[in-house]
Amino acid sequence: MAQYTPMIQQYLSIKAQYPDAFLFFRLGDFYEMFFEDAEKAAQELEITLTSRDGGKERVPMCGVPYHSAHTYIEKLIEKGYKVAICEQVENPAAAKGVVKREVVRVITPGTIMEENMLVDQENNFLVALAGSSSSVALAAADLSTGECHITELNGSMDFVLDEIASYQPREVVLDETLTREKTFMDKLHVRFKAVITPFGQKSSEAELEQKLAGQFPGFADICTTSLLKRVLGILFSYLEETQKRSLEHLQRLRRYDARQYMMLDDAARRNLELTVSLSDGKKRGSLLWLLDRTATSMGSRLLKKWLDKPLLNVEAIKERQEVVRAFLADYLLLDDVKDQLKQVYDLERLAARIAFGSANARDLNALKRSLQVIPQLKERLILTSCSRLVQLGEKMDECADVVALIDRAIVEEPPVSVKEGGMIRDGYDTKLDEYRTVQKNGKSWITELEQKEREATGIRSLKVGYNRVFGYYIEVTKANLHLLPEGRYQRKQTLANAERFVTPELKEREQLILTAAEKSVDLEYELFTEVRTRVSAEVGRLQTLAELVAELDVLHAFALVAREYSYVCPVVHTGDRLYIEAGRHPVVEAVAGEASFVANDSELNGTDRQILLITGPNMAGKSTYMRQVALITILGQIGSFVPASKAEISIVDRIFTRIGAADDLVGGRSTFMVEMAETCHALKEATPRSLILLDEVGRGTSTYDGMALAQAIVEYIHDHIGAKTLFSTHYHELTELDNPLARLVNVHAQCIEKNGKVVFLHRIVPGGADRSYGIHVAELAGLPEQVVQRAKALLSELEGREQRADVSVGQLSLFDWNPGSAQEAGKPSGISEAEKEVLEAIRSVDLMNKTPFESMQFLFELKQKLK
Repeated sequence: MAQYTPMIQQYLSIKAQYPDAFLFFRLGDFYEMFFEDAEKAAQELEITLTSRDGGKERVPMCGVPYHSAHTYIEKLIEKGYKVAICEQVENPAAAKGVVKREVVRVITPGTIMEENMLVDQENNFLVALAGSSSSVALAAADLSTGECHITELNGSMDFVLDEIASYQPREVVLDETLTREKTFMDKLHVRFKAVITPFGQKSSEAELEQKLAGQFPGFADICTTSLLKRVLGILFSYLEETQKRSLEHLQRLRRYDARQYMMLDDAARRNLELTVSLSDGKKRGSLLWLLDRTATSMGSRLLKKWLDKPLLNVEAIKERQEVVRAFLADYLLLDDVKDQLKQVYDLERLAARIAFGSANARDLNALKRSLQVIPQLKERLILTSCSRLVQLGEKMDECADVVALIDRAIVEEPPVSVKEGGMIRDGYDTKLDEYRTVQKNGKSWITELEQKEREATGIRSLKVGYNRVFGYYIEVTKANLHLLPEGRYQRKQTLANAERFVTPELKEREQLILTAAEKSVDLEYELFTEVRTRVSAEVGRLQTLAELVAELDVLHAFALVAREYSYVCPVVHTGDRLYIEAGRHPVVEAVAGEASFVANDSELNGTDRQILLITGPNMAGKSTYMRQVALITILGQIGSFVPASKAEISIVDRIFTRIGAADDLVGGRSTFMVEMAETCHALKEATPRSLILLDEVGRGTSTYDGMALAQAIVEYIHDHIGAKTLFSTHYHELTELDNPLARLVNVHAQCIEKNGKVVFLHRIVPGGADRSYGIHVAELAGLPEQVVQRAKALLSELEGREQRADVSVGQLSLFDWNPGSAQEAGKPSGISEAEKEVLEAIRSVDLMNKTPFESMQFLFELKQKLK
């Protein structure tokens, strides 16, 4: 260290405390970075890398302006980095030596509070984990909203990872025990793009418990196990260490059981397009896009959480349905509530910023205007006949005292900055009013002085002005200088065509005005922070109100969608029958138009329709049909109405999907490996209450391999799992499975051939398909005519070979040869031992009692023997 200058030594000592973060080191109007930070930041931010004298050597350096630092910080956070903000905490004028500096906050992907770095409609969760891979405690917090969720997870590693995925965290903090479990860490890195931070607890258990009890109301009743206390301690300690300020708004601690909600893994969310579209990864085209008619950002975030965690509790679902039904029964109520919700700002994030100390005067006014809507909204809800709406209305706190405080203190149109004055109303504080009177009178005095000096000197162009460098001055053109009286005017500044002067009287008044202005600005900031602190003391009330408004907003959105697309209220029950009459895919219908969408019935149960084996050509609607069954189930279990003419939905605990072809280049997995991994996940984790969607399983390998896998998977689901399953396939041979498998039913996507062209009817009807029409689909896709005709010729030839093979198999099975009798007669058989083995195998098989698939397996084995 001795080789460096004192300032660089200071930088290095602070940097050593934050080795995994970029250190933004404040120097005047810039944040500077040195050494490796500078080299990496210059590359990531595309800024100039320079150097400066560090003592015995020049050290790499780069910097960003203080006033625009947020832009560069946002870029680094978006790339998954952390940024430690190091400020001057000492007045440079009073410093002896190097100005004292300290890190005032560490910004990480999971601890963002900056409005410009957050997405209004999305949460930004930080997840903490403690325990072992088989028994993990999870705590998830969104610092920007103040919510905190906690649970214990006992189950497979995949179950734990699926629950973590439900939060889509941008950062995961781990205790030291989990970091030593290599398999778990490997899977964590593969599954999530989040920043993963190991964290060692520094406080003692007793100190930590005392701190948590003071932070979270009801802590002792919520955290009843040592593992829950440990994970919450890790989460809170990490936030304390990085934020270095009060976390008063982080007090909504909720414990839940993950098995009380439907579990949806990454594949299900992706394949069902719950929150983003498969085509471009954007919201449009997803189920969330269709449902999100919310008026507030907090409502939009709650809707996404409901989609991530559909309910398993029938009574809770019915309570939500009751509200939707009430809205649809009273369109006037629906429109009134819509108009009122539009006037409510994001109460959750406003309250969080106020408590965090980052809110400005405009935020306080946004809060006030939102709260002013509540009395009218509350009155409207209480007058309804819906018990849940009445409850929501009665629980809404109007926070009249908060409204009155803000209204009394803050002007209607305050500036953005909180340190330039202009925020506090006249009459709120006596001392501030005095300062303002001095400033106001001072301006009048200046105007009067200007007129007085003009009359005394006879100089009509004389003027009194002000600038920040020279203060107040009297300006006289050079042509009129001879008119000034001797001795009274003191020269202050010379210009090209004028001279500027001051008088003792002007200097005295200037001191009084400027002192009042400076004191006024300082006092306004003090008064504002005092108001903000008083409002932050009510953060619990504001957050409770925000939850109620968000719930109302989501249920209101459900009603708007149901009204627009004629959805019906499903009967949700705990039985095993899933029945949908004239069901539609909600998103496809919304995009294509209701008139052009073909509705289909669906029925699944555990008695005689556990598995629907779906055959038919590509483009005929098989995948759409499968997805719509899953989406209608999810809609039913979040409390929404559904796109059907009638629906009975049995509670589903998990939905598994294997749809579409995609490889995992980063993970080194082929398309077929991804297919098998997702299928394996379903077979291991599914229960009789699950819903499984498998589309074209086995197509990624050879025909016989794929067909064998497909049949084995269907049999396993039928015999060992019992889950409701939609299984789409092009292996028509599998349609014969409806004989040995009692709960398997064949259905197919109907199409007709007209004038040599295939016409898709998009109807799912009973029975198996006899053809795939693959060449017709290729023709529709625009393949060259020469390719299409050649394919048809080859298909005809292959089908002819297959028919000849079938005849040969029939003849071979009737081959009457008894090797024993030939030998007894002493006649040479004329057949080799290998040929005897083959013929014996043919003679022993009874093809008449085998399924087509079993016959093909036999032919394959026979072919190998003949070789």
